[in-house]
Amino acid sequence: MNDFLAALLLGIIEGLTEFLPISSTGHLLIAEYLLDRHYSALFIIAIQAGAILAITLIYWKRLWGMLQAFVGKDAPAAYDPLGINASPAQSRDYAYKLLAAFAVTALGGLLVKKLGWELPDTVHPIAWALIIGAVWMVLAEQWAARSAERRGERTQISWTVAILVGAAQVLAGVFPGTSRSAATIFVALLAGTTSRAAATEFAFVIGIPTMFAATGYELLSLYLHGDIGAENWGALAVACAASALTAFVAVKWLLHYIQNHRFTVFAVYRLVLGGLLLLWLPAAA
Repeated sequence: MNDFLAALLLGIIEGLTEFLPISSTGHLLIAEYLLDRHYSALFIIAIQAGAILAITLIYWKRLWGMLQAFVGKDAPAAYDPLGINASPAQSRDYAYKLLAAFAVTALGGLLVKKLGWELPDTVHPIAWALIIGAVWMVLAEQWAARSAERRGERTQISWTVAILVGAAQVLAGVFPGTSRSAATIFVALLAGTTSRAAATEFAFVIGIPTMFAATGYELLSLYLHGDIGAENWGALAVACAASALTAFVAVKWLLHYIQNHRFTVFAVYRLVLGGLLLLWLPAAA
């Protein structure tokens, strides 16, 4: 398989899996193993940023509304794809909480890099992360459903939720296969935002500054070390475009799906995939 076709395939995989709670990083590492290719950290983060571009396009009115609210201007009604009252997302309070979550992720990510905390990018740890994450997803959603029955559905993003979501993004980066979207959505559900829609929205929106910042950090690092010319920029552009387009479709579908469905189907998928990986791939993988 030539470089551009392989890049296209990875871009499609990234776009389809970045926002579904099934671990895009895990799927990309599995694809690398099966294709017998290894891509740079910049390549992986950049195609994730391509997927984040889809969210930026979907939420651009909401983001513009938050920016206007942040600087003290009255904002018009924002596009609200999840059916949640748009006003909280246009308030300074919501914007401050996004900034707090991002700050926790940024500081935690820098600390993790400095200390060298990361699991090996091999298939077996990913398989176990998929399985453990599936069980955790089911338990977390059941807890949130029972909490919603007792106290009513809560769409509010508290400061506790914001801080924990920021920490969850760091944790997802340390453990490949965990899934950034799964970690953030279900931490929000457990921490008190019992609405699947509200938890999903916050998880999606916080990914915008997080992934763009990570891409910028990797670009700067490559530039400072003189390695920026070693990247295959043509293949990277193909992968980013494929990632953005497929992510746009996947997000639109997921936003519609969660209105009336739980995340159980994704937990089942993770269990099946994790089990197959443990049985199928050799122990050395």
